[in-house]
Amino acid sequence: MTTVPAKRDSFYAIMNMMDTDTASRLLLEARRRAGLSQRALARRVRTAQSVVARIESGTASPSWKTLERLLRGAGFTLSATLTPRLGGRSHMLADVPRILRLTPEERLIELRNAARFFETAVRTSPP
Repeated sequence: MTTVPAKRDSFYAIMNMMDTDTASRLLLEARRRAGLSQRALARRVRTAQSVVARIESGTASPSWKTLERLLRGAGFTLSATLTPRLGGRSHMLADVPRILRLTPEERLIELRNAARFFETAVRTSPP
């Protein structure tokens, strides 16, 4: 069984979510920006021109490794990041106006009470 290095797990997960259309658009854009023909790119990465054509047309879905190799041949690197989307106001922000109305002393009392609560919660948590 082959294992994927941990730091690349997210890339493989994203690639599995990426549809064929996305991969074809990425490859086509990279190849055109590099000023390469399909044949020239194929030669650089030692594959057949038909492989490049099938991926660009969307009839073939490349593996992450293949797409990465083709893009590298065109002079590009493929990177992916996951960033959380904010879907509106966070529930954590709802209490901000109330806290801002407190005096500094009241804020300290609130903080002390929260610290006591968390300390108790940690002590009573099952192992």
